[in-house]
Amino acid sequence: MKILALDYGRRRSGLAETDDLQMIASPLTTVETARLWDFLEKYLASNAVETLVVGEPLREDGTHNDLENDIRKFIDRFRKKYPHIAVARQDERYTSKMAFDAMIAGGLGRKKRRNKATVDKVSAALILRDYLAGR
Repeated sequence: MKILALDYGRRRSGLAETDDLQMIASPLTTVETARLWDFLEKYLASNAVETLVVGEPLREDGTHNDLENDIRKFIDRFRKKYPHIAVARQDERYTSKMAFDAMIAGGLGRKKRRNKATVDKVSAALILRDYLAGR
């Protein structure tokens, strides 16, 4: 079974997944948040997922930012719709910056690095990587 990670955003959300052995975190896609439920329904119908890891947007002082209320509503709805899939949280501080730095180190061109959708799915992969490392 896979682990799916979500970097939830108001406009768009990045997603990443593990392999079936849950060893490697890979960027999956970026979806407009308004279409996130449609994507999840199709994805979960064709992939066995054990856990959904949702990024936790914390400030440097450890408090939540204003996006947390939207994320909690999403998680509540997800748990009702998919009670057999565990939900975990993972600190997502600095993942956007780390994603941008990783894209530079990987030789991704300037035009692709400016694409926020690419940053979102790489951020989701970093959230998932950190979750895997911590369990």
